[in-house]
Amino acid sequence: MGKYSVLMSLYKKEHPEYLREALDSMLNQTVKPDEIVLVEDGPLTEELYAVVEEYRPYLHIVLNEKNLGLGLALNEGLKACKNELVARMDTDDISKPYRCEKLLKRFAEKPELAIVGSHIDEFVGNPSNVISQRNVPTTSEAIYEYAKRRSAFNHPAVMYRKSAVLAEGGYSDLKRNQDVDLFGRMLFKGYKAENIDEALLWFRSSEELAIRRKSWENTKSYIATIKKFWKMGYSSFLDYVIVTVAQMGMYFLPVKVQNWVYKKFLRK
Repeated sequence: MGKYSVLMSLYKKEHPEYLREALDSMLNQTVKPDEIVLVEDGPLTEELYAVVEEYRPYLHIVLNEKNLGLGLALNEGLKACKNELVARMDTDDISKPYRCEKLLKRFAEKPELAIVGSHIDEFVGNPSNVISQRNVPTTSEAIYEYAKRRSAFNHPAVMYRKSAVLAEGGYSDLKRNQDVDLFGRMLFKGYKAENIDEALLWFRSSEELAIRRKSWENTKSYIATIKKFWKMGYSSFLDYVIVTVAQMGMYFLPVKVQNWVYKKFLRK
């Protein structure tokens, strides 16, 4: 089936029990990873260090003395990955057991692909409590058009080619939307991508996530990313205007109303 690396980044605000669940889900894949590269992005808590120590035999640890932020931390980890195919994983989500097997199969069937992702099931508390599903376009053509305005991938669910990501300079030094920026640049350059028409990951949803999504920092960052796409000739000016209006509208909505909009119109 082929070898692959898993790429994760950990920082001090993560939950130790979530990290344990995330690591277990990767170690229990039907096609096991060749390595798990875990970036310690700055100093961690004692509780997190304890979990890392527990799983140390399975980990290739990359140390950042200070917190660089997700994008730059992932760049450091990516350089340390020894395989061409790299599965992204967040330290608070849970991969379904056959996730990587299905992604690898798609790469084997279509070696021209640089990115393969999937839908995700969003849950609260326990994976059995799925509250919504974030679906993304599945074909290369649909992904190319969709990404001009919205995130066409679920970042923790993707697998990509290390060489392709590094050839485009890796993740930018952004506090938010690093994946939207990277994948948009790759698509514009002509890299091909697909999403498997199935949810292959349980994504942890929470009030904390909703508040972070509503933040001005996130809103400003997303608008700036689409503006960048417009300036480089990927998105149109109309795309930029529509995204700006939509993002500002969502920002001014109360969190509860924003959540309702997400569930009603942006989720299955």
